[in-house]
Amino acid sequence: MSGRYAFAKGLKELRFLFCQTGEHSSATRSFLTRAYPIMKKNNPAIPILLREAQGTLPRIYARYEFGKEKSESLEGLSDKQIEETVTKLVKE
Repeated sequence: MSGRYAFAKGLKELRFLFCQTGEHSSATRSFLTRAYPIMKKNNPAIPILLREAQGTLPRIYARYEFGKEKSESLEGLSDKQIEETVTKLVKE
């Protein structure tokens, strides 16, 4: 699993937005509870931001070199699908 969370050199920041109590964010919270410690351990220099706000739909933002940014919705995804989405973004 650790190789899956080795971020590309061009990645400068990873940001998760989600609701701390909403049902639509439960898979995102579950994923972060499991995967955040591994991601942070393997990438200590890259900021991984967790932004909780009431009523926020789950979303991930990845910021790369030269200010390029990509985002993906995590709404309605399972834990496994969230993992695939995150892996895709951090490898670019």
